[in-house]
Amino acid sequence: MPLAVFVLGLSIFALGTSEFMITGLLPGMAADLGVSIPDAGLLISAFAIGMVVGAPLLAVGTLKLPRRATLLALLAVFAGAHVAGALAPGYGLLFATRVVSALACAGFWAVAAATTVSLVPAARRGRALAVLVGGLTVANIAGVPAGTFLGQHAGWRTAFWAVAALTVIAVAGVLAFVPRTIADSSALRVRTELRVFRRGRFWLALGVIALAQAMVFAAFSYLAPLLTMTDGVGSSWVPLVLVLFGAGALIGILAGGKLADAHPFATLYGSLGLAVAALVTLALASHATVAVIAVLVLGAAAFAANPALNVRAYTVAGGSSPLVGASTTSGFNVGNTAGPWLGGVALNAGLGFPSVAWVGAVLGGLALAAVTFALRLQRSDDARTDSVARGSARSPEAAAAR
Repeated sequence: MPLAVFVLGLSIFALGTSEFMITGLLPGMAADLGVSIPDAGLLISAFAIGMVVGAPLLAVGTLKLPRRATLLALLAVFAGAHVAGALAPGYGLLFATRVVSALACAGFWAVAAATTVSLVPAARRGRALAVLVGGLTVANIAGVPAGTFLGQHAGWRTAFWAVAALTVIAVAGVLAFVPRTIADSSALRVRTELRVFRRGRFWLALGVIALAQAMVFAAFSYLAPLLTMTDGVGSSWVPLVLVLFGAGALIGILAGGKLADAHPFATLYGSLGLAVAALVTLALASHATVAVIAVLVLGAAAFAANPALNVRAYTVAGGSSPLVGASTTSGFNVGNTAGPWLGGVALNAGLGFPSVAWVGAVLGGLALAAVTFALRLQRSDDARTDSVARGSARSPEAAAAR
């Protein structure tokens, strides 16, 4: 595996830490800025929306730019936004820096994914993308808890300074190890790039991504109250359970990366099916040990699907353009946004905390149905190709007979 791929994974670690650490910093930020916790929570929504909108826009806007230079520029903007956020005197400026950070993060994800795919053979795309996404997984295991701890003991602004420092290290790594690359010649025209959106199967692949991600976050967003109020887990154990989820995610991303290249559909069926089973167990569990094991399995299964989801999108798109990476990034963030919202709808309807796990299970079932439809289309294409190949092979014989 090229060292550049690991450097890009390190960069994603810095970006992912910033994206998710706000959750643990909300009380301190709200008190310091003089706003309510719900208003402070809008900083999370601002980042998610910026990711959804920014990824495709920046991917199109940077098509003709050298990829390494684009990566460096986006990291510089990301670091600068965090410095500005750390110095922000009030809520308004901090909100603006979160939007700018999200745009830079979205653009970096898109270009980094395209660069990663271009640096390895097609048969190793899954493993390479697993390394890239692994940066986000490690951020959830180590970066987010560390950022939360730092923010709680030294102030939330210190956590922002720490992310800026991590980003500077990422800049040095990209500058030293990522080769000078440019987009494929076929990707130099925006009109050419946009043709990918005419392919129904590409939209189907993005839909599976959104459903799979929403499946996880419908339950994960409310995991703490689900565990303590329904599954009998003591509140003091919740941080450890979250670490177990992250550990499961790391195991899953490593296993999924190895399997996705050779068996993408089998990987999707196995991981999504296992995730649905874990969610049903969480909904029905009345014993803390069973619930904790289910959380570990959910983390592993959910992230094992990630490389296969990405590989499938690049396969049906037929290229390694930043616009494909941007589209998958948007797909994941649509799921990140829709899942918690749907879980909240169930809670507001008075269905209780187990309902968020049931919502996740239903979304997982829909994702499996979409995968089945995609597999049928793929088999139909394979059968048609085989038929054409057999016809071509018989043609010379028929001509000779005549």
